Amino acid sequence: MANKITFIGAGNMASAIIGGLIDSGVEPSTITATAPNDSELAAIKQRLGINTDTDNNAAVAEADVVVLAVKPQIMRSVCEALRDSVQRQQPLVISIAAGLDADTIDQWLGGQNAMVRCMPNTPSLVGYGASGLYANGKVSDAQRDVATQLMEAVGIVEWVEEEALLDAVTAVSGSAPAYFFLMFEAMEEAAVKLGLPAATARRLAIQTALGAATMAQQSDKDPATLKQNVMSPGGTTERAIQHMEEAQLRTTIADAMQACADRAQAMAKELSGS
Repeated sequence: MANKITFIGAGNMASAIIGGLIDSGVEPSTITATAPNDSELAAIKQRLGINTDTDNNAAVAEADVVVLAVKPQIMRSVCEALRDSVQRQQPLVISIAAGLDADTIDQWLGGQNAMVRCMPNTPSLVGYGASGLYANGKVSDAQRDVATQLMEAVGIVEWVEEEALLDAVTAVSGSAPAYFFLMFEAMEEAAVKLGLPAATARRLAIQTALGAATMAQQSDKDPATLKQNVMSPGGTTERAIQHMEEAQLRTTIADAMQACADRAQAMAKELSGS
């Protein structure tokens, strides 16, 4: 990736992406990260060897790619302060902020920008992320490739052609790590009631989830078939699955994901001021 990349914000997600880029062969000298003061940048500069700056406009002045990695609540003020620099440089702008649509950010940056909106998730912090990406009409094929490479540094990438579908991405991957953590929590509590030590139950539940995910990832069979392959007629697994089906687990999951998507839409309106 022969581009100069500036990260506006140097928090956990930015640090993870930068680390992944460097691990994939990107030269640290081509990457700059910014934060309000040097103390926030010292650790990332020392650990990754990248450039740092407390001046956002200076960091954008020669950037081919600008990654907006600040909290949604301060995005407007950050973008409006960058407007002139972005308009002069015309970089590819990638936002990893939740809840803010591409048009809103584009307007705050002065308009007519090549914008990619990304919905990553927290497993990106350990290199197992799943990110949904949307590009506006100003983004070239080459710039789409750059955005793909950037986010593949921390996991897999799926593009959607309608921005509204990022709300579905939020429901199925953006917020979903918490669904699985709840499952681990519930399984641990149930196993303790069955007599296992909590630590043992946790290790078994997490390792089983890892194994099941790896099997699903590597198999050419769909989840329904993989599930059926574990179930023997009249056996223990069949009884457990039957109970989950009778308790309408599918409906609970569908309703939870719909609530998640609805909240994502509401947040977008709140954050954009519309």
